[in-house]
Amino acid sequence: MTDFTPFEELLRGHAGMLGDSPHDRWRRAQALFDQRAYREAAVMLRDLIDSPEAADFGHALIDVRLLLARAYFHSAQLNRTIETAESLLEDEPGEAYAHLLVGRALQRQGKKDEARGHLKLAELLGGYRA
Repeated sequence: MTDFTPFEELLRGHAGMLGDSPHDRWRRAQALFDQRAYREAAVMLRDLIDSPEAADFGHALIDVRLLLARAYFHSAQLNRTIETAESLLEDEPGEAYAHLLVGRALQRQGKKDEARGHLKLAELLGGYRA
């Protein structure tokens, strides 16, 4: 019998059964990202952000959100990249890498004029060359 359940649903269903801490899930998501399993990392990161324990991360939640935006970018989920990075920029307007992600995602969508301002800010704030 073939199971057609999408991978994302399987991952979500089993994540809570592991009985591990938010920090453990963060480390696993980082490992998935490092292994270039970007979609899988994005699922774990989104669930981590949406979990009740997310408030316990404090300022580190910015790192989780930034890695989520990067995972979306590397898995060509450009609208989600922009949405996640812009949401992060509402809280941290000086986050240069978030500006870079928005700019690059807009470029990939062919919106070069919209990308220009974000790319300039990424260069000025963080030294990122576009």
